[in-house]
Amino acid sequence: MSRIGNQPIELKDDVEFSIDADNVVTIKGEKGSDTLQIHEGINIEKKDGELIVNRSSDEKFDRSLHGLYRSLLNNIVTGVSEGYKKELEIRGVGYRASLSNGVLELTLGFSHPIYFVAPDGVDIEVETKGRKNPTIIVTGINKELVGQVSAKIRSLRPPEPYKGKGIRYVDEWVRRKAGKSAAKA
Repeated sequence: MSRIGNQPIELKDDVEFSIDADNVVTIKGEKGSDTLQIHEGINIEKKDGELIVNRSSDEKFDRSLHGLYRSLLNNIVTGVSEGYKKELEIRGVGYRASLSNGVLELTLGFSHPIYFVAPDGVDIEVETKGRKNPTIIVTGINKELVGQVSAKIRSLRPPEPYKGKGIRYVDEWVRRKAGKSAAKA
């Protein structure tokens, strides 16, 4: 029994849903459109402004896909209507970020600047005013792609535990360690 798979997905008024003969679901909304290829063991019905995900059999493989496809469809519906957003904060003396012509330029304490080009479907903004530390805002309609791009930017200089310098998520807490001088005392 899939608790997630049995929950209906609520469609807002501005979201359009269609399914092809090849089990390709297309969902269009205010922010854009996205598609998903559905496995043949999963059936999708639209009733009263809601999507209901059912499985064709009780085999183990079909049961494993039931909750997965419900979650993927829910992520698409949320993405095309509201969108997804991740915020990254840069901490460190001399660490900077700037955006020019869609290319993110990062100065992170290396001997060279790092240039990052966002893939299609993802927008990057840099906010330097109002906060002490520069903030990189990653937005898009695909939850997986927004998370992947954010993780890639964070991996360029992850936060280190001694001084806390590096790129971190805005709500991330980094556990700090004591340095060598703590061992001498």
